[in-house]
Amino acid sequence: MTDMLVRLYDLPDSSEVYRSVEARGVILRRPMAYERHVLADWVGTHFSPKWVSEVKVALGRQPVSSYVATLDSEILGFSCYETTCKGYFGPTGVKESERGSGLGTALLFKALEAMRSEGYAYAVIGGVGPKEFYERACGAFEIPGSNPGVYGDLLPDP
Repeated sequence: MTDMLVRLYDLPDSSEVYRSVEARGVILRRPMAYERHVLADWVGTHFSPKWVSEVKVALGRQPVSSYVATLDSEILGFSCYETTCKGYFGPTGVKESERGSGLGTALLFKALEAMRSEGYAYAVIGGVGPKEFYERACGAFEIPGSNPGVYGDLLPDP
């Protein structure tokens, strides 16, 4: 798993991505601190226990460094930034039944645009899985020699 770099000063226009998601009634917002346990439980059910730790970091910051996509108060996906390291995007995930709907792209842009507004010129996407998705969505490119990067000495899950 390699890392990728995104030029935040050169992000594509996200307005159409947001429009298409919101037209379905999906709300994109930062979760509130009092929702931490709800989001952490959801992430634990659908994704990695390591991601639960990162979500808790994101919800402990002010401003919260996470976004959530909901429909009728049901969580459909999330994104985080500034959890593993400064300047890092991720983790992010979308409910399996919602993949391919544009939610992942919308959540990606919410986080990247927040990072840009907080003064970052670049973002690192750490330990990338779907490399082609990030290349297409935001022009990310591979960082040579970044495998395993900061993920080289992981403690095992119990």
